[in-house]
Amino acid sequence: MTRSHPIRLREALFPLVMLVVMLAVNVFYFKDASLDGSNQFILLLGGAVAALVGFSKKVSYDQMMDAVAENLRSTSSALLILLMVGALSGTWLLSGVIPTMIYYGIQLLNPSIFLVVSVIVCALISVATGSSWTTSATVGIALIGIGNAMGIPMGMTAGAILSGAYFGDKMSPLSDTTNLAAAMAGADLFTHIRYMLYTTVPTLVITLIAFTIISFQIEPTAMVQTDALLGDIKAVFTISPFLFVIPLIVIALIIRKTPPLAALLIGTLLGAIAAILAQPELVLKLSGVEYFAFEPVYKTLLNAITVDLAIESSNSLLNELFTSGGMAGMLGTIWLVICAMVFGGIMEAIGALNKITEALLQLSKSVFGLFASTVGSCIALNLTASDQYLAIVVPGKMFSKAYEKKQLAPENLSRTIEDSGTVTSVLIPWNTCGAYHSSVLGVPVFDYFIYAVFNYVSPFMTLIFAAFAIKIRRLVPSTTS
Repeated sequence: MTRSHPIRLREALFPLVMLVVMLAVNVFYFKDASLDGSNQFILLLGGAVAALVGFSKKVSYDQMMDAVAENLRSTSSALLILLMVGALSGTWLLSGVIPTMIYYGIQLLNPSIFLVVSVIVCALISVATGSSWTTSATVGIALIGIGNAMGIPMGMTAGAILSGAYFGDKMSPLSDTTNLAAAMAGADLFTHIRYMLYTTVPTLVITLIAFTIISFQIEPTAMVQTDALLGDIKAVFTISPFLFVIPLIVIALIIRKTPPLAALLIGTLLGAIAAILAQPELVLKLSGVEYFAFEPVYKTLLNAITVDLAIESSNSLLNELFTSGGMAGMLGTIWLVICAMVFGGIMEAIGALNKITEALLQLSKSVFGLFASTVGSCIALNLTASDQYLAIVVPGKMFSKAYEKKQLAPENLSRTIEDSGTVTSVLIPWNTCGAYHSSVLGVPVFDYFIYAVFNYVSPFMTLIFAAFAIKIRRLVPSTTS
């Protein structure tokens, strides 16, 4: 048997540097389309570079594959949760749960507090859908038009929209970034979400206070009716406050620490039952029948859960919102996780992650230094790799060992990644998120940057908590909590 040779820091960093360079080139050419699969292949190429380094250090192919297999095993639960999230979103759309949330959210609009309410509405819708992109492309566009008609600067409105949208993108169990951050750090999904409340709620409060102050400086010049938009929703769905019972049941199950897969499965099945009871006409229309028949209705429900669902209305904005990819819609994120696990597994097998961790720990002697390094790495990857997902995946895998050695629970890492990787992507013009939202809303990044309060306060909030050792959970009993 050949004995592997110790890896040096520059050798450990080489695959990571090559990965960032290849990702930057790939995003430059593919732009938003890089999320469709090319980034996943680049991660595999990064794994191949790491493997070449490993072979030069006498690390066997079997050792690398064993580490990849262990990585994939550790994320199997998260992958199943992602699939169930897709299923849940399908039945909650078909049953009218999500449209009901949107309907009552829009009614909160009032010109005198438009910006504050815009944050709240977008937060509610983003939590319900799990997507900042969908929120921006639907209700966000409508709010931009309403705010513009009121004489409110578009940069202010866009900042309010994105502040709310990224609250939901960060906190919703339906969000792929929320699931991804938990999976990369090795944290339980709902533990991760509960732990994020400590930094996210104060950040949201600061955001609402900021927009309240901003609202005092402007005077809306017009009144805009939202009756037409509400009418378009009611024309398709039966809206009822009783539909809130379903998400409340799921929330109650989560609070009672029901396993995530079980809670999401129950929510999915309740959504399917509610679709038949609350939206019978819509279900029959989508099934292509006039009267209830088991086979077509069964196929419609299963398609909503597994494949896709598209519900048409007379409003083009709502048409995009009233779509769901089901379980199949989560396959892109699952694909990304698998490829990231290949790269991370090989890096771990060749000793690169341990070497990088040792170097980071030498630079970051304190807990605060480790948190600061994580925040800096996430923002740097958003700037260089130009992709939100990679700003979650790479630091998550790279820092997990460092947090473990510092006896820090994995939810510390997952929260920090979300506070710095997820939310700052939209502040960078050449990042896929910045380019997307700027294009959809028709507002340059530099115009809304200063008003995206939630997005740039979040990293500072997580550093404040780290500096004062507030809610820093440890793996062993400690006086710090």
